[in-house]
Amino acid sequence: MGGIPAMAERTLLRAVLDQRGWASWPVFEMHFADAARRVAERTAAAPMSISQATFKRWLSGERDPRSLAGVVLEEMLGVETELLFRPAPAHDVVLPRPLGLSERAAALALDARWGNSLLFPTSPAAGVDGSWRMDGLGLFDGTSVAVQAYEGTALTDELVGIGPDDYPHLRSFVRPLRPALVLAALRAPAGTGLYAMDAAHVRRQLTLDRPVDVLPIPAAYRLDDLTYGLTWALTNLDDGLCADDAALRVGAADLDTQLVRPLTAVARAALPGLSSVGAMWLGSRHCARHAVRRMPEESDALAFWHRECRGEESAARLFFRHDVLREGLRRTTGETVAAYCVPAAAVKDSPTFERLLLFASIALTESYGVPTWVCAEPEYSQVDEFLLVPGQRAVVGNWLRTPDVCQVDVTDRKAALRTYEDAVDHARARSVATGATTGVRLRALADHLDLDWSWVTRRARELSEYGLADMLRPRSRLLTLSQVDRVLAFLGKLDSDV
Repeated sequence: MGGIPAMAERTLLRAVLDQRGWASWPVFEMHFADAARRVAERTAAAPMSISQATFKRWLSGERDPRSLAGVVLEEMLGVETELLFRPAPAHDVVLPRPLGLSERAAALALDARWGNSLLFPTSPAAGVDGSWRMDGLGLFDGTSVAVQAYEGTALTDELVGIGPDDYPHLRSFVRPLRPALVLAALRAPAGTGLYAMDAAHVRRQLTLDRPVDVLPIPAAYRLDDLTYGLTWALTNLDDGLCADDAALRVGAADLDTQLVRPLTAVARAALPGLSSVGAMWLGSRHCARHAVRRMPEESDALAFWHRECRGEESAARLFFRHDVLREGLRRTTGETVAAYCVPAAAVKDSPTFERLLLFASIALTESYGVPTWVCAEPEYSQVDEFLLVPGQRAVVGNWLRTPDVCQVDVTDRKAALRTYEDAVDHARARSVATGATTGVRLRALADHLDLDWSWVTRRARELSEYGLADMLRPRSRLLTLSQVDRVLAFLGKLDSDV
């Protein structure tokens, strides 16, 4: 006797259609026809259709779609056909609604715009199980962050929104306590582009005791060179520091015991397994503590020489918590100045988003009322990073472009002091950022860095009105957004017509 045939295993297709309420033939046929029309518009082929019998065979898992039918099904559901006819997972299946063509194009455009960006590498359909890889440019280790894109709606000139139809998947996506970004993609003609928000903020917004009808995202959070640069830098720093947290705690304690020594060089080999970002933090922290320890309690003048000439290097000054400048200002009764060397070759080799980070770090120094000079002669890019107390001592602390984690020293020899004083005097005399006021100096610097001054000040003003906390959220205790928020507010208040 023939037995009763076993019930067919539930496929992912059936699970997805059940979840969306599309498992009945009339509803399925309507959505399939819409998807077929979109595919036909792209391929110049005639829209295809299927029979109810074929639909039933698909639901039972007896037949896989072939050729164009599979393309239409992928367009309709945003999932590879091969995956749809595999067994559904045992847990509840919650998939996002598929993005339209213009929204997908906005996502894919990121990779064309920023060469170190790879968005949605794990799926052929943007918006499904996505991750965003952001490689370093020589100093960062490179990292990736979970990301999910949803169709966005323009609410006002200042807000875009993600509607409640996407909430089931949105809640599922932001529930895990991992670093993640939510993206809203506007559909033309309402607009184009992607708008980002940190998943932790979205999770708070969607709490059951305080639901929102439409999840609002500030239009200021649009991904462009400025916001991408900040996202790239913070994500790389955050992941590196979190990965090295225990090692950094031990390493920092060990280095603190060496602060009594005026001359120290910490070899990279002494800290095996430490990430490049971890070494950045440890080296810059030791240099900062070394400088503060040897800074006079009161001085008539101070000069800072910074070695950063690229945005990847200056990210430390924007996001790390340790800071020598404010301590120097507290102890100085007279003039405090700062100097950099940014050769033309460094400008040419840096993408716009990286130059914006360098510009922001220099503007941060100016925001404290410290005149900052920037020379461009390449030979000065190799000058040690130092803190100069004119006529008394120079405190040296290198952590960039050295084979070691850091190298520190202090000298009061007149010949050495003369060398450091000459470097500061040269930067003052040959600065590409000249002017009697902060605004004039920074505008000249923007020109040197090939940045649009009016655009920079406008975008800084837009971002400062909301702050970055809802867009980016560091997990590491060693990072802060306060310095970036400060410089954005500062730049936003400068007259773009300076």
